[in-house]
Amino acid sequence: MHDERRRIEERVQRLHTQRIKPAIHADSVPLEVSAWQAPGEPVSFEEAASASYEPFARGTSWGPPWGTTWFRMSGHVPASFAGRRVEAVIDLGFVGDWPGNQAEALVHLRDGTPLKAVNPLNQYVPIARPAEGGERVDYLVEAASNPDILADGFARPTPLGDVLTAGDRPLYTFRRADIAVLDEHVWHLDLDLQVLRELMQELGEHDPRRHEIMHALDRAMDLLDLDDISGSAAAVRDALKPVLAKPAHASAHRISGVGHAHIDTAWLWPIRETRRKTSRTFSNVTSLAEEYEEFVFACSQAQQYEWVRDGYPHVWARIKESVKKGQWAPVGGMWVEADGNLPGGEALARQLVHGKRFFLEHFGIETKGVWLPDSFGYTAAYPQLAKLAGNEWFLTQKISWNQTNPFPHHTFWWEGIDGTRIFTHFPPIDTYNARFSGEEMSRAVRNYSEKGAATRSLAPFGWGDGGGGPTREIMERARRLKNLEGSPKVEIEHPDAFFAKARAEYPDAPVWVGELYLELHRATYTSQARTKQGNRRSEHRLREAELWATTAALHAPGYTYPYEKLDRLWKTVLLHQFHDILPGSSIAWVHREAEAAYARVARELEDLTAEAVAALGAGGTRVFNTSPFARAEVVRTPEGTAAYAEVPANGSAPLTDAEPPRPVTVDGRVLDNGLVRVRVAEDGTLSSLHDLRADREVLAEPGNLLRLHTDLPNCWDAWDIDKHYKNRYTDLLDAESVTVVEEGPLVGAIRVTRSFGKGSKITQTIRVRAGSPRVDFETDIDWHEAEKILKAAFPVDLRAPYSSAEIQFGHVQRPTHTNTSWEAARFEVSGHRWVHIGEPGYGVAILNDSTYGHDVSRTVGEDGRTTTTVRLSLVRAPRVPDPGADQGRHRFTYSLLPGAEIADAVAEGYALNLPLRVAGAAGAPEPVVSVDGEGVTVEAVKLADDRSGDVVVRLYESRGGRAGGVLRTGFPLAGALVTDLLERPLEDVDTAADGTVSVALRPFQILTLRLRRAEASF
Repeated sequence: MHDERRRIEERVQRLHTQRIKPAIHADSVPLEVSAWQAPGEPVSFEEAASASYEPFARGTSWGPPWGTTWFRMSGHVPASFAGRRVEAVIDLGFVGDWPGNQAEALVHLRDGTPLKAVNPLNQYVPIARPAEGGERVDYLVEAASNPDILADGFARPTPLGDVLTAGDRPLYTFRRADIAVLDEHVWHLDLDLQVLRELMQELGEHDPRRHEIMHALDRAMDLLDLDDISGSAAAVRDALKPVLAKPAHASAHRISGVGHAHIDTAWLWPIRETRRKTSRTFSNVTSLAEEYEEFVFACSQAQQYEWVRDGYPHVWARIKESVKKGQWAPVGGMWVEADGNLPGGEALARQLVHGKRFFLEHFGIETKGVWLPDSFGYTAAYPQLAKLAGNEWFLTQKISWNQTNPFPHHTFWWEGIDGTRIFTHFPPIDTYNARFSGEEMSRAVRNYSEKGAATRSLAPFGWGDGGGGPTREIMERARRLKNLEGSPKVEIEHPDAFFAKARAEYPDAPVWVGELYLELHRATYTSQARTKQGNRRSEHRLREAELWATTAALHAPGYTYPYEKLDRLWKTVLLHQFHDILPGSSIAWVHREAEAAYARVARELEDLTAEAVAALGAGGTRVFNTSPFARAEVVRTPEGTAAYAEVPANGSAPLTDAEPPRPVTVDGRVLDNGLVRVRVAEDGTLSSLHDLRADREVLAEPGNLLRLHTDLPNCWDAWDIDKHYKNRYTDLLDAESVTVVEEGPLVGAIRVTRSFGKGSKITQTIRVRAGSPRVDFETDIDWHEAEKILKAAFPVDLRAPYSSAEIQFGHVQRPTHTNTSWEAARFEVSGHRWVHIGEPGYGVAILNDSTYGHDVSRTVGEDGRTTTTVRLSLVRAPRVPDPGADQGRHRFTYSLLPGAEIADAVAEGYALNLPLRVAGAAGAPEPVVSVDGEGVTVEAVKLADDRSGDVVVRLYESRGGRAGGVLRTGFPLAGALVTDLLERPLEDVDTAADGTVSVALRPFQILTLRLRRAEASF
């Protein structure tokens, strides 16, 4: 037989695209359109309905950036359309085929009921099936003119990322608003051709099935009447039925499809626009569920449900009905799909608590899995946290983006730092926005790592990132691919069902131990430093407010624990931990609003804490310690003077004139407190840091070396830092001044100022305090660079085989060598409050109060002497998607702690991030809880969420070893329970006769205790 592939494939392509597709909506009549441009921010339906509308013609430009235009569309179904499927077709002037970041609209009936959204791949609104003729069409359409931030492929900065800079030039040209007939024979033929053509193109050149499909398509096209596409479509479909009816092979891979619409809670649009995106997408999804009874839609992020509940009650009611029918599956059990690395431990716990509680309260459903496809790597604390929240499985997708090393598994057990394992799946289809294309089906089979051991994978399908969700075309593809030769089998089902089958089939799946490190997007540990600082400080202020509110509730008559305020503030912080806000990868508008939100949170939490402290009584001055460790350190009094205070863990003490072990002396550029001696060079670096306790020089080379690197990644400017950034840099060694600003006896400080680059300036105060070996670098940067990253280096005279970095409820160890490509790829990593390096007998910690990114490297001299260098990433200057990212003022502190064990790093990390509070208060209430026992660390103290008056305490083992201890309460104890994260009982705990509770923890174990007071509940 002659090879006619080219002729046949080109013939089919032309007929399909040029003749069949245009005939899907061949018969149409225009709707009458008028418009009203809403001033400023979006308005309610009621306000829009009462506005004055002007006639609006097709071909007219509309929509300033971030604007809202309301369109009235009206008309009647022609009598000639009777008996046919009729729908409105609306094209606002869509660009490309991605629904997420351009014109979108929600169509309402004139009584305000939302019908459905329209976007580039979902332009229809059902009218009648079948029509009788004469039906009245009367819509009010809320159209958002969101700018296409991706228009240039992130090649250039754009002012469109903020309403303050975007201008008012119209972005779109209105194309179409018609009443049209959906020719179902032609529409189904189009879908038949899509599926067969794409399958054919993915099959091998010598695969008989490919040639069978090709010749079937050729014969079918002979039946297509070019003068009557509609009339001949049914015959063409009949000719294709045999090749569409052939079943898949018995060993074909099985794909569990679940509808999905990834809606970034903020990214290339502000939070206010996400509120509207949820209404649009969820309207489409509930409409689709009415048409396809097999449809199942998985949806995470309780925050988005709450927005719909509060703002779109009609859509909320439809969601609830879909949940009852089993077509809508709440998943994930988190408040938002948070970043997987940066939120603190307690914050990640609260993400799960607030998310799961929402779904339990509103749907009576306990979600079983963590649904987190798009975060930029995943902390090794997740398995334990997920299981403690009652989850059985974990889903991720983004790890497929690895720059260097393909992840080796798709179905596996993920083991966290404490030993907890959770069944995990990483879909080989390599997208959470699947469309069931032939290429995707082939890719899923080709990629699947578990061949020969397991047979199934998951495919989240539907348009996403900016929402949109599944379409009827995707559902039709799924129907055709259910059992089709040459393709994997597709079955639509709930993700819980998939995970149950996958686990039953593959119980001995391989184990991955430790973090799921994404070898990409490493700059998200640093970008938008003020957003990250707002998060870190909010987390610690929440801890502080909860501890002292609990203390006041237990000891201050008449004080009322602020449940509602704390709940609201927690949710604000959790919202901003979304995986494109906290990582710093959103447009300027998002980060501007995030900074304002954090400022409001700070003010409210300061007020709550002050109220709680004041409730403890007036008179005297006390020092309050929110840290889980006792402290003896220098504090600032209300008058601004320095004093030395000794304060118990989680407690308070009177401010007295306690004497430090030894005063600080200042001699030229030398600071000495008897524990460390710090020498500052003329250029402002540390020329020496001598640990007087160990009689050991800590630095191998000048420390606190500030290095400015050129930082232009290959792509994704705010997201990525590529290894070549190391090759071009400038060391900032020209100090304008090095001045002593405090001369003891409690504090010694030297201030260094530098100017550099494009008008940037750094002022650093190097501070040593009496009684502490910690050296602080209080930093004030006025930053005006572009495409740069600033790092601070500490080359330490240590041969450290690995570094340890704090993560949520523990720490991870990472090799300092680069023996393998996996280790070499970790050239930028994340940590929380501290990084530790050490060799047997000696260690050093580098602490921080707001940064996360760092790198650790080693150099070896000819004599074998090793220098281990820790470099903190302080601030970046990407220009896309926010051209002004990180510009302006930054204030933060990082510290060097010599002679530190892991336990010292833990304690000082808390101390740096939880400054002692000095306030007027009387009385000396016992700490709510105290723990005797090394390594048992109190992470949270609060009242139970059910308002029973029980006290909830979250503990964890912080050193990486087994730990035991005795917990004592500052109130009479009637009993104790171990609970899950949602404060539900798991087991009783014996209480000793003296009212204490013994605890024993494995390495990094998290333990939540619910403590019942002996007095009546309040």
